[in-house]
Amino acid sequence: MAAKKLYDTPMLDELEKGPWPSFISGFKRLRDDHPDERINEMASSLLGQLEHSYETRKGYWKGGTVSVFGYGGGIIPRFSEVGDAFPASREFHTLRVQPPAGNYYTTDMLNQLGDSWEKHGSGLVTFHGQTGNIMFIGTNTAGTQHFFDEINEYGWDLGGAGPCVRTAMSCVGSARCEQSCANEHGIQRWLVNNFTDDVHRPALPYKFKFKVSGCPNDCVNAIERADFAIIGTWRDDMKVDQEEVKNFVQAKGREYVIDNVITRCPTQALSLKDDDTLEVDNHNCVRCMHCLNVMNKALSPGDDRGITLLIGGKRTLKIGDLMGTVIVPFMKLETEEDYERLVEIAEETIDFFAENALEHERTGEMIERIGLVNFLEGVGIDVDPHMVNNPRQSSYVRTDGWDEEAEKWFARKAEEASA
Repeated sequence: MAAKKLYDTPMLDELEKGPWPSFISGFKRLRDDHPDERINEMASSLLGQLEHSYETRKGYWKGGTVSVFGYGGGIIPRFSEVGDAFPASREFHTLRVQPPAGNYYTTDMLNQLGDSWEKHGSGLVTFHGQTGNIMFIGTNTAGTQHFFDEINEYGWDLGGAGPCVRTAMSCVGSARCEQSCANEHGIQRWLVNNFTDDVHRPALPYKFKFKVSGCPNDCVNAIERADFAIIGTWRDDMKVDQEEVKNFVQAKGREYVIDNVITRCPTQALSLKDDDTLEVDNHNCVRCMHCLNVMNKALSPGDDRGITLLIGGKRTLKIGDLMGTVIVPFMKLETEEDYERLVEIAEETIDFFAENALEHERTGEMIERIGLVNFLEGVGIDVDPHMVNNPRQSSYVRTDGWDEEAEKWFARKAEEASA
């Protein structure tokens, strides 16, 4: 058996010298300790090319077209421009695989996936990043199809890549978090099941992403990283257990509570009374979640729970970073009809995006370009004074024909109240 090719990596070795775990150490374990010689060779070749990139300050991966039968996305092709020098990593494609809602796995699931990837790929896997996908990094074109066929047999599917509906994400949710105000995993399943075809066959101007957070803590960064963000919330009063408030004050001291809870309320909606009870001005509470996170035994979300829907969050692309804009301030999700209405809004939004966005333009950028009112009219959502872009400052209520618009809004509210 020929000895595997080892490349000198003095620059990469430096990355292992800090106090934190290094990804280089992981690559070297695959190169030196994995029982499969094919994986040893791939990891060694990858390290060699990476060292070469560090030396020349240039990347050598180029794209192309790689897919599995019947799909148009889900794979990130990587072909090496220096494949002759590093032949074992000449092709190093990445497959995106959709995770379970809330990222819940059994060890059997993980072992099964790992075994399949070691059979057909490099053994390199990442969980999960902002895409939400399980990233299986490093295989050739033939291995791509074989790996997909195998995992598809036991229930896994590719995620989104390219100008399509991307892999959805939801937070850990009510299974483990007391702050949850919605059925995060149910919402994700409703959306994923409805838009699976749009995930697999890219046909949009650019990517479109769903993210679901069960409370305003927004642990999956939906507001800033999703075109369609669903945030669990409540609209009645925050629940306060005054006995637990007193216990917290006794344990931490009044000074700690004032410094770390009361004065940190952004709207000054909290006050600590002389008898160590907490008074909450719920009208001015903006659901920032700070007090609930600090005093999690004493404070809880209210009982009238639902979701807030925001559109257009994204990182910098054509224009600067955008936070999602509220288009549905509050919506109950209790019945099948409620979930169908959520899917209907998503369908209208994606259709409008497909018809009106420019190439390589995200939803938020499209709205900035055409105006929010035009977008709302296009998707059939009435303007609501609670829609805000800059919280507590700028409302999206048209000032032309103010009285008429106000009458319409109050008439809608009266109709909803009597229904």
